[in-house]
Amino acid sequence: MRGYVLRRLVQAVLVLWAAYTLSFLLLSALPGDAVTNRIQDPEAQISPEAGRLMLEFYGLDRPVWEQYLHALWSVLGGDLGFSLSTGKPVAQMITEALPSTLALTGLALVFGLVFAGVIALAANYAPWAWLRGIFDSAPALFASVPTFVVGVLALQYLSFRWHLIPSVDNGTLLALLAPAATLGLIVAAPLAQVFATSVRTTRQRPFVHVVQARGAGEGYIFRKDVLRNSSLPVLTLLGLAVGELIAGAVVTESVYARQGIGQVTVGAVGTQDLPVVQGVVLLSTVAYVLVNLAVDLAYPFIDPRVLVDGRTRRVTVVRGKKSVVPVPVPVVASRRLPAEVAMP
Repeated sequence: MRGYVLRRLVQAVLVLWAAYTLSFLLLSALPGDAVTNRIQDPEAQISPEAGRLMLEFYGLDRPVWEQYLHALWSVLGGDLGFSLSTGKPVAQMITEALPSTLALTGLALVFGLVFAGVIALAANYAPWAWLRGIFDSAPALFASVPTFVVGVLALQYLSFRWHLIPSVDNGTLLALLAPAATLGLIVAAPLAQVFATSVRTTRQRPFVHVVQARGAGEGYIFRKDVLRNSSLPVLTLLGLAVGELIAGAVVTESVYARQGIGQVTVGAVGTQDLPVVQGVVLLSTVAYVLVNLAVDLAYPFIDPRVLVDGRTRRVTVVRGKKSVVPVPVPVVASRRLPAEVAMP
C-alpha cells in the first residue's frame, strides 16, 4: 500500500509540473500581453521610460527561460505574481472568486451524480422495455446539447417567463440551483452512460446468476455484488469529470452572470492578462490532480486487487506442470447468503 501511494504522489507532482510548464510556454508564445498593449496604446500616453519600468517590474524584459525559472520558483513559494491589467495579486483575485465557483461546481457534482444514478438504474431496472429505452438514450441527448443552450433555455423559461428563479446571482440558494443543474448535466451524461453499461454487464456475469439461482432478489444482488463491481469505471470517470466541471463553469457563470473563476478567466483572456490565465490554469490543474489522486487512493478500498495490478492469481496444472496464471475475479461481497434469501 505504501508503494502504491508513493507512486501516485510522484505522478501527481509530475503532472502539476508538466501542466504548469506547458501552459507557461503556450502563453508566452502568444503575441502581445496586457502591459505591452497598454504601452503601445496611443490613448494611454505612457512615456518610454514609464513603459520600460513597467516591463521591468513585471519581468517581461527578461528571456523566456529566465521568466519561467523565476515564475516557477515564485509558485513554489506561493506567489502567483500580479495581474498585468489591474496590478492586484493573482492569488487574491483567485481567492476572492473561488468560493462562488466552488459552490457552483460542488452542487453541480451532486446534481450530476443524482441524475446519473437515476438514469442508469432506470435504464436497467425499469419495468417496461420502452421506458428503459428512453432512459438508455438520455445520456446521448444530454451530451449533444451545448451547455450555453441549456442555460439560455433555463433562463428564458424559469426566470423570464415563469419567474421561478432570479435572472442574476443574488447570493441565494435559489439562484444557484439552475446554474448547478445546468452544469450537472455535463457530468451526468458520461457518468450515466458508463454506469448503465457497467451495471448491465455486471448483471450478466456468472457469479450474479449463481446468487440469483440461490434465491436472492434484485435489491440484495445490486447492493451486495452489482454496485461494487460497477463502481470502479464510474469512479475513474468521476475523476475526469472534474475537468469538465471547471471548463463548464466558465460558460455557465457567463450565461447566469455569476462572479467566479469563469468571469475572471474571461476577463483575463480578453485583456491578455497572462499571469491571471496561468494562475487559473494552475488552479484547475491542482483541482484535477487532487481529485484524481483521491480516486486512485480510493481504488484499493473498493477493490483490493488494485494493489496487485488489478489481478488475482490462481494455480493451474498444464500438462503435469504447475503454473501461476493471473486471472480477473469479480468482487463478490458475500459468499454466503443470509437465511432469509438462501434456498432451503
